[in-house]
Amino acid sequence: MMLKLLLLAALALCGRCSEPAINGMERVVGGTEATSHSWPSQISLQYYAKGGWHHTCGGSLIRRNWVLTAAHCVDGDLTLRVVAGAHNLNVANGYEQIFSVSRIVIHPSWNGDAARGYDIALIRLSSSANLNAYVKLAVLPQEGAILSNNYPCYITGWGLTRTNGQLSSVLLQAPLPVVSYQICSGALYWGSTVKNTMVCAGGDGVRSGCQGDSGGPLHCAVNGQYQVHGVTSFVSGLGCNVQRKPTVFTRISAYISWISSVRSTLGC
Repeated sequence: MMLKLLLLAALALCGRCSEPAINGMERVVGGTEATSHSWPSQISLQYYAKGGWHHTCGGSLIRRNWVLTAAHCVDGDLTLRVVAGAHNLNVANGYEQIFSVSRIVIHPSWNGDAARGYDIALIRLSSSANLNAYVKLAVLPQEGAILSNNYPCYITGWGLTRTNGQLSSVLLQAPLPVVSYQICSGALYWGSTVKNTMVCAGGDGVRSGCQGDSGGPLHCAVNGQYQVHGVTSFVSGLGCNVQRKPTVFTRISAYISWISSVRSTLGC
């Protein structure tokens, strides 16, 4: 029997990068606080409610006016904005750049069921980001690229620090090694729920994505630079960090042609 999926959006009302440095002890689940601005392509997607803005999902800046995120983060009726250059969402540091949303493009095959796939969307910003040391473009993988089992990667986000916990105010990171499709689609893991257009990572029962990490990146170092290989999509409904239920990401390399076609149609 298929386990209930938990999409990782959270409606909480309240280029190239170097090897990430780690500090702090705050526990993304099982993670640690990232060094400020060590992941400069990461953005916070926020919605407006009760007189204020609140984090709901992550995303990656892939062009100065385009953000890549999960379809389930943007298929509702919310007023959204994008914040780039942030680290502590509760404390402005002067490096933030804030953008309204001019257009949302959800993959045409998305039907609200993450197990079916196509959990990917593009956000066109109302203006272009100013690229600097704190705001940079993500590097996407080559079309069709698939990483080997146990390939070292990192998840980053402001999501819950434990199942049914609270959102993190600071950007967290956690190492999540890739679990190959062959293993992840096996009976002891996700079975037929996982498709070959997805990437599994983690599953040790300690580290994982959680609500609020949706849409955010899976960073993997390839040929000396970090590439964003996944868009955070779902975990098990039994909890965020369930053993042998790795965090599941949309595999970006399966959608490179779609991303390029949207940008070429609507403008770079």
